[in-house]
Amino acid sequence: MPNFLIYEQQGHVVTLTMNEPERRNPLTGNSAVADFLAAIDRIQGDPAVRAVILTGAGTAFSSGGDIRDMERQASGQVSGMQVRQEYRSGIQKLPLALFNLEVPIIAAVNGAAIGAGLDLACMCDIRIASEHAKFAESFVKLGIIPGDGGAWLLPRIIGMSRAAELSFTGDLIGADIAASWGLVSRVVPADQLLAAAHELAQRIAANPPHAVRMSKRLLREGMHTRLDTLLEMAAAFQALSHQTDDHKEAVAAFLSKRAPDFKG
Repeated sequence: MPNFLIYEQQGHVVTLTMNEPERRNPLTGNSAVADFLAAIDRIQGDPAVRAVILTGAGTAFSSGGDIRDMERQASGQVSGMQVRQEYRSGIQKLPLALFNLEVPIIAAVNGAAIGAGLDLACMCDIRIASEHAKFAESFVKLGIIPGDGGAWLLPRIIGMSRAAELSFTGDLIGADIAASWGLVSRVVPADQLLAAAHELAQRIAANPPHAVRMSKRLLREGMHTRLDTLLEMAAAFQALSHQTDDHKEAVAAFLSKRAPDFKG
């Protein structure tokens, strides 16, 4: 079976493409989780990577869980304890790995992001959407719950009331509503989606990578930690930042009124 995830690097930017379009890029019943974990590990260990784009091949971003896999889990052929362990050792590894990835990741949502597909987009730092994108926290429609962290992620992005509305109804919303609710940063024409994602990735990659990585870590920690704890982390990170060559280069370039040249 070919890899679910295509890994491509151009300069400092990696593009990850979910590549099972005939099944609308499901996240279970295939190698998706293993491929994501391998790619995240590769990115984390490569200091040359400064930004990541995640998108889907075909007409969908991701349809979420594979319905055939759900049929197996509901069949009585496997125990509840086994299903629990499948979640813990499978798809639940994704939000943890993406949360801890220090390189910023942009979800370029090209089409439907449904169930775990929406949650996957929420695991990214920034979301931009094609005009054709659609979103649904649709677990309830199948008599199940967000098993992959969506109940933690979605309220932090769009607020509790709207997260509850999506979770309790399973309703589908379009790109324009997603933008007005803050679920995505912007909506662009379909044929401009990847270009817009790359332009944004390049603007991120132009900055000193240590400062970007540590800024992401602070933002992530700020989602669940106390202010005094975050300030302690920020003081330590800032002390390290002040000693880097890229900081010295930024100050020198500012004083001499020239463009900086960051080496990372």
